[in-house]
Amino acid sequence: MILSDFHVHTTYCDGRDSPEDIVREALRLGMRRLGFSGHSYTPFDEEPCMSPEGTQDYIAEIHRLRDKYRGQIDILCGTECDYYSEIEAGKYDYVIGSVHYINCGGVFRHVDNTPEMLQDAINEAFGGDAYALVEHYYSLVADVVRKTNADVIGHFDLILKLNTDNRFFDEDNPRYIAAAESALDVLLKTGKPFEINTGAVSKGYRDFPYPSLRNLKYIAAHGGSVILSSDSHRKETLMYDFVKYESLARSLGLKVCEL
Repeated sequence: MILSDFHVHTTYCDGRDSPEDIVREALRLGMRRLGFSGHSYTPFDEEPCMSPEGTQDYIAEIHRLRDKYRGQIDILCGTECDYYSEIEAGKYDYVIGSVHYINCGGVFRHVDNTPEMLQDAINEAFGGDAYALVEHYYSLVADVVRKTNADVIGHFDLILKLNTDNRFFDEDNPRYIAAAESALDVLLKTGKPFEINTGAVSKGYRDFPYPSLRNLKYIAAHGGSVILSSDSHRKETLMYDFVKYESLARSLGLKVCEL
């Protein structure tokens, strides 16, 4: 049974709880390892991320907690680095590489914020062609390990978050499948694990984690590995549904690893 979680957000970015409150909850749950992953700074969208000054405070606080709780729980200081943000090498124990935005002529557009924002991106940047947006998104995802020097591939198919009932595009469409599998082929060669990210499930956006079942099966068929992740923004969702999805991953023949 996995008793660790490495994708956890706090009040230093867009999380609800302080790092120490999360540590206390992790101890209550009997966790062995806990990794914090504050959102790295994105100057074009400062609301959800750590500020440059806040980043230094965050690192200092996680190191303080590591020392305070040494022998009770293993605490790691990580970051979730967006494709369009920059971080200084060597500051973190690990990096989760993610794509949250697409850059359309200097305008950064969310892929996971609101349905209205996604529809505007499709209409204004891609002439109404949702599959062109999907193809652009997956071209960035394919490059995320190189760009961010990631140790973990974050929510591979985040583009699905707002696509309930195929609202924007059909996930069985050949163009969608080709775009996703092309990115998977590139990322599988890196040997980096993909998150099974239960964050959208805990928040009620989806009834299945990222990656989708089709993409998980593709990863399994090509020898890839996964790491369980809650993408927690509040302490109550630490290790959310890990037992269920660890069992599923192993049933698919996936290697389940930890940092």
